[in-house]
Amino acid sequence: MSLMRRIGLRLPIFQAPMAGSQDQALASAITRAGGLGALPAAMLSVEALDRALAELKGDGPINVNFFCHRPPDAQPERLSAWHRLLAPFHEELGIAPPPPSDDPGRRPFDAEACDLVERHRPKVVSFHFGLPEPALLGRVKDSGALVVSTATTVDEARWLEEHGADAIIAQGIEAGGHRGHFLSDDLSLQLGTLALVPQVVDSVKVPVIAAGGIGEPRGVAAALALGAEAVQVGTAFLCCPEATTRAVHRRALLEAEAPTALTNLFSGRPARGIVNRLMQELGPMNDRVPDFPLAPAGLSELRAAGEANHSGDFSPLWSGQNRRGCREVPAAEQLAWLAEGLH
Repeated sequence: MSLMRRIGLRLPIFQAPMAGSQDQALASAITRAGGLGALPAAMLSVEALDRALAELKGDGPINVNFFCHRPPDAQPERLSAWHRLLAPFHEELGIAPPPPSDDPGRRPFDAEACDLVERHRPKVVSFHFGLPEPALLGRVKDSGALVVSTATTVDEARWLEEHGADAIIAQGIEAGGHRGHFLSDDLSLQLGTLALVPQVVDSVKVPVIAAGGIGEPRGVAAALALGAEAVQVGTAFLCCPEATTRAVHRRALLEAEAPTALTNLFSGRPARGIVNRLMQELGPMNDRVPDFPLAPAGLSELRAAGEANHSGDFSPLWSGQNRRGCREVPAAEQLAWLAEGLH
């Protein structure tokens, strides 16, 4: 059975889960328009996730996305070093830094989250940074969900297939937000979407979803021509009214001149965003950043102060390399535009 038939989709377009820039409203709009809406769960409490999944029932197939990272050990020295690195910015703005915190703010998939999957039975459950432990993964599959995870290399795609993934998102280096790599931190191993997708298609038997740099109808058609059964699109939906994208982020997305880069400054893991002052002055990749996901707490006051002054200098402005398709139109209209020419 094809991927689209198994999920029950009219259009082969997945909305990328974008924690911090969306809630269930965007997921609902995409699903009701015939694509696969996604709900990012890593930054939601159990109670908030339960409410969101209840609200989405009846809309159609939904993808609920979880992180599979391993929480870091306590690292007070690195947190202190991170605060010292940021101190000049606090002094310049005349604001007090936040107290050192080891609150991760992002939770990996666990038994409580699995309980909600079993209760609400979403059509698709996707993971970033690998797969959960076998016992939890078995419970997800027993719930009837299609299990999807992200691969950034052929080796990761093969690993995911061998360990139980029902479909694989092949994430090219162009993609916005966090890289999904989990077998190696070597970014030089990661390919562009047009190179990665056919290699993954030829290396696994499960369906492949293409992601990265796909933000207009031609990109959708090209990815499908390379053998992907569907595409995953994120950046192109960030300016839709149903998204919760902050004003400084929306403005940056609509300014085509600003470049993007991979950076670990905002979370501790490489993620692609629009280059801003923090990335320019500290370097987009900096080995003094604490491990994922401990970095954001140290930036909280700088980000708030900047955004209060309409500045994204200290904010994560996540974006893929191709944001030509960012439009301030309803999500259903954007989805229909992306699907132009598909039969």
